[in-house]
Amino acid sequence: MSMVTLGKTGITVNKNGFGALPIQRISNEDAGKLLRKAYEHRITFFDTARFYTDSEAKIGESLSDVRDKIYIATKTAATDAKTFWKDLSTSLSLLKTDYIDLYQFHNPSFCPKPGDGTGLYEAMLEAKEQGQIRHIGITNHRLAVAKEAIDSELYETLQFPFNYLATKEELKLVSRCKENNIGFIAMKALSGGLITNSKAAYAYQDLYDHVLPIWGIQKETELDEFISYIDNPPTMTEEIKAVIEKDQKELASNFCRGCGYCMPCPVGIEINNCARMSLLLRRSPAELQLTKEVQAKMKRIEKCINCGRCSARCPYGLNTPKLLKDNYKDYVEVLAGKAL
Repeated sequence: MSMVTLGKTGITVNKNGFGALPIQRISNEDAGKLLRKAYEHRITFFDTARFYTDSEAKIGESLSDVRDKIYIATKTAATDAKTFWKDLSTSLSLLKTDYIDLYQFHNPSFCPKPGDGTGLYEAMLEAKEQGQIRHIGITNHRLAVAKEAIDSELYETLQFPFNYLATKEELKLVSRCKENNIGFIAMKALSGGLITNSKAAYAYQDLYDHVLPIWGIQKETELDEFISYIDNPPTMTEEIKAVIEKDQKELASNFCRGCGYCMPCPVGIEINNCARMSLLLRRSPAELQLTKEVQAKMKRIEKCINCGRCSARCPYGLNTPKLLKDNYKDYVEVLAGKAL
């Protein structure tokens, strides 16, 4: 079994964090079964957010009776102290707990610090002093903010996208966190669905003993895969290396990670899926992307007004309008019979 300690927090769990964003898309009953099965098979780190609609409530309903045996990480997207306290109170109530193990600022556009005028970090400290939270973390998609968080020495954990498609700059973040004893939580460990080989994804994460991947889980079959890795963790074989090298070659250029921070679109384009449709067509069952519903979503690209809002919000600096148009052209050609 591979174990991870999240830096100075001392939180030690096996290398399978439960990413609870997807459970907002399924019923209370199905979510409860997943959460309970995860716990019963020794998954004990659950990551959610106030932003994830009913995800916190589902965790509270399903796991409150084993609260002292699990770790709960949640997040606030508050931009001022008043909203911070409101979010914290709501999260505590929904999670049916009187403390949160790891409370994180949720993808802020800046690095909250004492004296910055927002009162956010001061509120974090006060909540920790009161025992309502135990550790302070930050999540982000922006390299500059992540680097500033590490430099500040104010945060015990950093949650950032990380998988075997990582850039050199992202790899530097991982190394710097280890050097500074900051826990590193890897979101997008499957690159938003573009990585389809979970064994390869796990084996890569296992190369970094201080990194905890949180796997976004929505189906029991997905959960079963990661449960099987607890006692039999995949290792970096030549076969897995070949899979990774092939994916790295195919996905070496700029591509949409599907994070959704470009949303909403003023004309209703579902950017986070439409801007990577060419990859989804070729890396998942194509028939799922060729339905009338998806065709209608792709057709909305024709309504793009080139306002540039999506590009301005993109944490990866992508030319999103061009990506949309390129993906739409390819999609139309596939519908017309272009080989995949």
